Amino acid sequence: MISHQPWYHGNITRSAAEDLLSKAGKDGSFLLRDSESIQGAYALCVLYQNCVYTYRILPNEEKKLSVQASEGVPIRFFSALPDLVEAYYKENMGLVTHLQYPVQKEEEPEEEPEPVSLPPQLPPRNFTPNECKDFHSDMSRGMERGTELARPSISDTYLQRLQQMDISNLPEEHQKSIQEYFRSSVCLDAEQVQNGNPTLPHFKKLTLNICKNLNSEIARILPSLEALQRLLDPPLSPGSGRLWSQVSGDSANQSVAFRIEQLTELIYSIEDKTKNAVFEFVGYEGGHRKSLIPPVTFEVKSDSIGISNKMYLKVDVEGGKVFFKKSKDGPEDKYFVHNKILQLVKSQKMQNRLVLMVETDKEKTQRKDFVFDDTKKREGFCQLLQQMKNKHSGKPEPDMITIFVGTWNMGNANPPHNITSWFQSKGQGKTRDDTANQIPHDIYVIGTQEDPLGEKEWVDTVKGSLRDITNISFKHIATQTLWSIRIVVLAKPEHENRISHIFSDSVKTGIANALGNKGAVGVSFMFNGTSFGFVNSHLTSGSEKKLRRNQNYISILRFLNLGDKKLNPFDITHSFTHLFWLGDLNYRVDLPSQEAEIIVMKIKQQQYQDLLARDQLNMEREEEKVFLDYDEEEITFSPTYRFERDTREKYAYTKAKATGTKYNLPSWCDRVLRKSYPLAHVVCNSYGCTNDIMTSDHSPVFATFDVGVSSQFVSKNDLSKDAQGAIKFMNCVAVLLTKSKTKFFIEYHSSCLEKFVKSPEGENQENTEGSIKVRFGGQVELTPIIADPEYLLDQHILICVKSTDCDESYGEGCVALRSAENAYTEFYIKLTHHGERTGLLTGGIQLRTSEGKQTEKLYDFIKVGDDPGASKSKTGDKTKKSSTVHTTDISNPSYMGVSYKSNNQADKGSGNIMSPRTGPSSGHSFKDMTLGNLSPKKTGYDHSTSSPTEKASSPLTEDGQPPEMIDNPLYGSVSGSRGAKDHLYPPDAHFAFPKTDLDADRQPPVPTPRIRSFTCSETKPQSSSVTNTTSSSSGLQPQHITKKPVVPSRSEGGVIGPGRLLVPVKSRPSPPQEPQLKPRDYRDSSELPSKIRPPVRPGQLKDVHHETPQPPKMGRPLK
Repeated sequence: MISHQPWYHGNITRSAAEDLLSKAGKDGSFLLRDSESIQGAYALCVLYQNCVYTYRILPNEEKKLSVQASEGVPIRFFSALPDLVEAYYKENMGLVTHLQYPVQKEEEPEEEPEPVSLPPQLPPRNFTPNECKDFHSDMSRGMERGTELARPSISDTYLQRLQQMDISNLPEEHQKSIQEYFRSSVCLDAEQVQNGNPTLPHFKKLTLNICKNLNSEIARILPSLEALQRLLDPPLSPGSGRLWSQVSGDSANQSVAFRIEQLTELIYSIEDKTKNAVFEFVGYEGGHRKSLIPPVTFEVKSDSIGISNKMYLKVDVEGGKVFFKKSKDGPEDKYFVHNKILQLVKSQKMQNRLVLMVETDKEKTQRKDFVFDDTKKREGFCQLLQQMKNKHSGKPEPDMITIFVGTWNMGNANPPHNITSWFQSKGQGKTRDDTANQIPHDIYVIGTQEDPLGEKEWVDTVKGSLRDITNISFKHIATQTLWSIRIVVLAKPEHENRISHIFSDSVKTGIANALGNKGAVGVSFMFNGTSFGFVNSHLTSGSEKKLRRNQNYISILRFLNLGDKKLNPFDITHSFTHLFWLGDLNYRVDLPSQEAEIIVMKIKQQQYQDLLARDQLNMEREEEKVFLDYDEEEITFSPTYRFERDTREKYAYTKAKATGTKYNLPSWCDRVLRKSYPLAHVVCNSYGCTNDIMTSDHSPVFATFDVGVSSQFVSKNDLSKDAQGAIKFMNCVAVLLTKSKTKFFIEYHSSCLEKFVKSPEGENQENTEGSIKVRFGGQVELTPIIADPEYLLDQHILICVKSTDCDESYGEGCVALRSAENAYTEFYIKLTHHGERTGLLTGGIQLRTSEGKQTEKLYDFIKVGDDPGASKSKTGDKTKKSSTVHTTDISNPSYMGVSYKSNNQADKGSGNIMSPRTGPSSGHSFKDMTLGNLSPKKTGYDHSTSSPTEKASSPLTEDGQPPEMIDNPLYGSVSGSRGAKDHLYPPDAHFAFPKTDLDADRQPPVPTPRIRSFTCSETKPQSSSVTNTTSSSSGLQPQHITKKPVVPSRSEGGVIGPGRLLVPVKSRPSPPQEPQLKPRDYRDSSELPSKIRPPVRPGQLKDVHHETPQPPKMGRPLK
C-alpha cells in the first residue's frame, strides 16, 4: 500500500509540502501528495535550486499512472506508484532533476485519548461457542482468541440484565417473545450484520409481534387521517403525488417505528394546515403566518433648543405608526406614519442618543433628537422601527433578514423544560432589550455538541420553544448530525419557497480523524440570490492542545463539502456571501493553573479584558493561525465553561483523574464568528450567553445578525434592447508566498457570469526568497448575464490564482462590483488558501452597466454617526442643510483584506479608486505589510468624510476634538490617500458610463471662486490619540479588547486602508448655490455627505497613480 511508503504524504497541503522540501534543502529531494485539483490524481513535488517543481500524476481509463513531464519526453505508464517512483530515480526522465532523496512524513505527537461519547450502536458481537460457533470463529479472525473468549456473550449479557428486571407486569406472550429473542435470535441478527445485512430481521419480527395490536390500529386510523388531510389540502391535479395510504401500503415491510413516525408527522401536518386555514378565514395574522408585535412605549428625553423635556414614544409596528406623547397615558393625536420616518441616525459619542429624520410635508424635513435611558433601549427602539419599515415597505422580496445563531454544549444531559431565554438573547453580554422580545428572527440556526437527544426530539423541542415565543410554527429546513454534534436550521413559513440548494455535510476530526466525537457539521443554502453557510464544530479539548485545534480547523475548512459545486477551487471560506462558524471551539484562557482563583475573582469583578488578552483563539487569530479575516463581536460576558451543573455561581475548574488533578480553567470555549463578502451588509445585534440554563457545564451562547440579501432579479427592461454590461480587470499584479517554479493565471468566478473566465498566463518578474511576483498584462473583460445596476452592483467576483503545471490554487480572494460603481477603481486583496495567508493581489476594475435606477435598501434606514450640533438644527427645506449629522456607512468590516480607496460617492460617474498604502517588499515579513480593509469600529475616523485628494491631515481643536465640519455641496467631503503603485495603465476613455435618469434631473454644479484652501502634509505628525487608533487597527489582528461596538451597514464606496487620516472641511459660510430642478431628499443633507458630490461627466477620467510619485499639491484646483 502506498500509505506505508515514506515519500507519500497523503492529503497534506501544497504549502506544507513546500515547507518540508525547504527543510530538506537538497536538490533531488521529493515527496508525493494527493492532488488538490483532481480527485484520484497525485502531485510529485521535487526540490531543485531552492525552488519546488510540481508534476501531476494522472490515472488513465485503465487506472495506469503517468507523469506530466517535459514536452518531447515519451509518456510512460505504471501500474503502481512505487514502480513510477523507482523509474524516476533515473536521469533524463523529463523532470527538472532525477529523484534522489525521499522526504518522509513528520511524526505527529501521539494523541492522548479523550473520553469518547460513542454514538448509539449495536451491542458487542460476541457469542458462546455452543450458540454461534461459526460466527464466533469469523469474529475471531485477526484477533487474539483468548481475549474474545474472555468477554461475556451478547446473549448472556442481556439475559442477565433481563433477570434483574421486574417484567411481571408485561403480558405473558410478550415476556416469552423477549426471552426467546435474547436467548437465540439476537445471535442470528448479529451474524446477519456481520454478513452485511444490518436490518435485524429477527428484532423486527419481535417488535411486530409486540406491537401487533398497535399496528392494526394504525392501519385502521391512517385512512381517516389521510381523508382529513386531503380535505384540507388545495386541489391537486390528477396523479400529482402519492398519498399516505399509498406510501404506507406495504405495511409488512415497514417497521412499527416508521409507521408511528408517519402517523406523528401526518397529525402535525393536519394540525398546521387546520390552523392555517382557520387563521386565514378569520383574518387572524398571528400563529402560523405572522407574529403580532404589541405596541411598545419608550420613555425618552427630547433635546430641543438646549432644553431637555421628558416625553414618550409609542411604536405600533403592526399599525405602522410612531406616536409622540407628552405623558404615558396622554392623547395619541401626534404621530408619524412609517413612510414619513426617513432615517434613524445613532450617535457614536452618546450611545443612548438617537436622531429621527421625519418628513412634515412635501418639501420639508425635521430632525428630532432623543436620549434613551440606556443603549439597550435605543437598540430596541431601532429594531422595532426597522421591523416596522420592513413590514410596510411593500417590497415583494426582502433585502434584509435577521438570523439567530446559537451554540450549546449540552454535556450529554437532557435540556431543561424551558430554554426560551436562549432564543430571546437574554442573559449576559450584548443582549436584546425586552421591548424587542416579540420580534421573531427570519432564520434560526442552532448548533449543539454532546447532544443526547434524537434528531426529531430535539427539533420538536426547539420548534416548541419558538412557537411559545413567537406564535409561529417554524419550518424545518435542514438537520445534520455527526455522533452527538448537530446543526438544525429553521425558517419562517413565508421563507420556505425562498430557500433552495440545501446541502449538508460533516467532517470527523477525532482520533486519527476517524472518530466523530470531535469534528464539524455544516449546512448551506441559497436565500433568493444570497448564499449562506453555517458550520458547527466541536474541536479537540484540553488547554495544551491548541495546535491540534488549529489542525481541526484546517481539516474542516478543506474537507467540509458545502455550497455550489462549480466553485471547486474555493473552500468554504470563499463559497458563501455570509458564512457563520459556531460551536465549542475549546480554545482556553492560557494562564497557569495556579492562577485559577485569581481568574475566578476577575470574572466576578467582570474584568474580562486581562483574560481575553490570554484567550488562545484571540492569540491564534492575531498570529494568523486560524480564522483569517473572520469577525467576532466584542465579548462582554463571563466564560461559558466550566460550571458546576445546576448553578452558574461556581466554576468547577478541577477534575480528579488517575494521573492527578486536571485543571479546566474558566474559558470562552463556545463562540460565534462570521465572514461575509466585501461590502455585504451584516450587523451583529447581540452576542452573549444565558444565565438560567444550567443542566450542562457549558452555558448556551447566542448571537443575532441583520444580514443583507438580494432577490432573484427580474429586469423591468427589455434585455434584448438593454446595453451590454462589461467588467474589466486590468493591471493585476500578484505577490505569492511560494517557492514553486511555475507559471500562473487567474480564474474569475461569479454567479453573474455564464461560466468562469481564465486570464492569459502571467509574467514572473521577481523571485525573492520565499515569494514570487507575477504581472498579468493586458485586460480581461467579463460579460455579465444582466447589465442592470440593480442586479450587478450586488454581485461579487471570486478570484483564484492558479498554476499552469498542476492547475492548483495558490490563493483566492473576492472583489465587490459595488466598489467600482462610479469609476475605475483599484483593489488590494489579501489572498488565502486552505486557511493560510498565501499572497497579495492588486489591480484595477472598471464596470459598465445599463441604464437604470437602484431602489433604496431597507437596511440603509439606520445609520451611525456623530452630530456636534444636534440641538442647533431647525426645520427647513430639503434643499438646505437640516442638520450637521455625519453618518458612517460601514460595510462588512473585513473580508480577505480587500481594500478600497474611494470617495463614497453615490452620483453615477464619480471617481472611486482603491490602492494599497504600501506595497509588498521582500525585506519585510508578509504579515507586516499594510493590508487595509479595516472595520470602522477599529479606526479613529469617520468614513463619510473622505476625499479624492492625495493628502492627509487631522487638525484638532484645542480641546482635542475635531472641528465642526460643514460640507460644501459643490465640492463634497474629502479624504486622503498615499502611496505609489506599479505602473497602471489608464482606464479606457471610451469605456464611459451612461447618464442615468438621476443625472438628467440635475443641473451641473456651477464653480464658484475658492474662498478657502487647506494644506495637507505627508509628514505632518499625527496626534497621539489618532496614531494609536490607526496603528492598532490592522486587519490582521482581532481587536477583541479595545474595539468599540459600532453598528455597521453597507458602504457605498467601500473602506479605506489603515493610516489614512481624514481631512475635515473647515467651517466657513456656504457659497451661494444654484437652484436645483429636483429637490434633494433627506440623504442630500449632511447626514449623508457621500451623496452630494458632483458627477463626473462621461469620458472624464480620474487621476491614476503612476510609478513615479508626484509631489504633493496644495489644496485642489478648480475643474
